Amino acid sequence: MERGASRLRRVVHEVAKFGAVGGAGVLVNLLVFNLVRHTTDLQVVRASVIATVVAIVFNYVGFRYFTYRDRDKSRRTREMTLFLLFSAIGLVIENGVLYAATYGFGWDTPLQNNVFKFLGIGIATLFRFWSYRSWVFRALPAREPAPAPRTEPTDLPKTRQQVP
Repeated sequence: MERGASRLRRVVHEVAKFGAVGGAGVLVNLLVFNLVRHTTDLQVVRASVIATVVAIVFNYVGFRYFTYRDRDKSRRTREMTLFLLFSAIGLVIENGVLYAATYGFGWDTPLQNNVFKFLGIGIATLFRFWSYRSWVFRALPAREPAPAPRTEPTDLPKTRQQVP
């Protein structure tokens, strides 16, 4: 039972750290999105893709050096490749929601853009959490406790084997 409680505490702690970095990443994403939308003539989804890329870079640094700093660091090239792959899939999910709302349903006011951008981020975050923890920032193998040395009891009398 205690082992399960310990595992639950670790997962809750991980989710909290992932949420802290992710929450900051959402703010970066939305700030950059709105900054690009209001200072350029880029279309909504292009502005969103730029914001998502900036947030991906921000999140990688936060995940690697805060959330998953205790995870395996021996294969950084593999880690970075998988992070970029899963981030790209998340980018498509996130911006696919915005694209469908904007061009499929015609919901293109600044408020609607932000609502669907935020909804897309939420859906993509579920995928990212699963993929990052499962494939990118892999846990180091658990250390097994060393077996206790076996000792022969010395205070018990030795019995003779009976010969038939």
